[in-house]
Amino acid sequence: MIAIDMSTIPAEIFAEFTEATADAYKVRRSPTTMKAASHDMDRIHEEIRVKHGLLDIAVPAIRELRDE
Repeated sequence: MIAIDMSTIPAEIFAEFTEATADAYKVRRSPTTMKAASHDMDRIHEEIRVKHGLLDIAVPAIRELRDE
């Protein structure tokens, strides 16, 4: 089990995390929550693409691991 320093996590973020893990454990899916998460992931993906360009790191990393 991982120890979490609660002083570094805002209470609202921790509450959201706790609810999400409880839902995942119960295999309960909220369409509204899933849509919001998808929107957030798309937004973050686009921000990273704009800031850093296309990050093609998976294939070289896999090749490096395979060739060792």
